[in-house]
Amino acid sequence: MARRKKIYEGKAKTLYEGPEPGTVVQYFKDDATAFNAEKKDVIEGKGVLNNMLSEYFMTGLNNIGVPTHFIRRINMREQLVRACEIVPLEVIVRNYAAGSMARRLGLEEGTQLPRPIVEYCLKNDDLGDPLVTEEHIAAFGWASQQDLDDILSLALRVNDFMSGVMFGVGIRLVDFKIEVGRVYDGDYQRLIVADEISPDSCRLWDIETGRKLDKDVFRRDLGNLTDAYTEVASRLGLMPKGNTQVARPTLIN
Repeated sequence: MARRKKIYEGKAKTLYEGPEPGTVVQYFKDDATAFNAEKKDVIEGKGVLNNMLSEYFMTGLNNIGVPTHFIRRINMREQLVRACEIVPLEVIVRNYAAGSMARRLGLEEGTQLPRPIVEYCLKNDDLGDPLVTEEHIAAFGWASQQDLDDILSLALRVNDFMSGVMFGVGIRLVDFKIEVGRVYDGDYQRLIVADEISPDSCRLWDIETGRKLDKDVFRRDLGNLTDAYTEVASRLGLMPKGNTQVARPTLIN
């Protein structure tokens, strides 16, 4: 049978037409990028680990009533998701100062914030995904005020869930980003968590040692990225500790 039609290819994932109307196959690549793709590499096994971890987090969110696009995992590198219209924003939730926030505000990295802070960036690689305010979002029609209220609620619920899960395995959730999609049931619109939740999109630090277990390992040349992601999966009980043998890509027909 012919390979399914490619819909979109991004830095870390490729999307294909799904087997049923209203579905998409999301394929996780081994490509790693940083600094708006100025730094690139291929990390064998990263896609398998991210597929597994995103399935775990999305399933957990679905189970507690936080709607996501995730339907089921198909194989080691692919999952079936609900087709949705992506809101053109990256939604960032910060619990501790790190990365660009620490640099912008002159904060020491690792400073605990008074409360979770939600920021928005416009999804535009050519512009470097610039930070935008709610005023920008409303003025340019990227999302309505009701959308923003719903996005904030979704983001904070994801933060509560993720913070608790990671704390339970000795990992601090420093910050993370999500994307949000619109789905329609007749004339009724609702917002759901889309894209992925994985160490590619989170900052995860070991609570005791401060060891980084996320994409900062790649950004800052701190060691083997696969080992870091495997550590997260192992702590969550998704694979035997120390097992870094992961499968090569498989495409469905």
